[in-house]
Amino acid sequence: MKVNKIIYWVTTILISLGFTMSAVMYLSGNPEVVAGFKLLGYPPYFLHILATAKLLGVIALLQTKSHTLKEWAYAGFTIDIIGAAWSHLAIGDGITSPLIFGALLAVSYIFYHRVKTQVSLQPSRA
Repeated sequence: MKVNKIIYWVTTILISLGFTMSAVMYLSGNPEVVAGFKLLGYPPYFLHILATAKLLGVIALLQTKSHTLKEWAYAGFTIDIIGAAWSHLAIGDGITSPLIFGALLAVSYIFYHRVKTQVSLQPSRA
């Protein structure tokens, strides 16, 4: 069980750091990000919407109280990664970064359920 927890937390923290960095770049108006969004025809305010959603998703992913909230975060990040991959393809950019994030997110999700299942199967200590 310890190995599953380690894999879960390492991948979850990497995903959280990546999405936090992305949100900070969006909120700070990073010129490359702004240019990419402009090239795609996305409105400038979309950067702030995505940044806010990413930060809320990171909080939801790292919290340990609500399993439903965590599931929604995984779903939202999956949709974000799919959108990022298509957007990168649309401007002729590589999709390596979205694929790496997608793989990390998948590993985090799989091991989240493994850890959750193992915890629920443990006998209670009275």
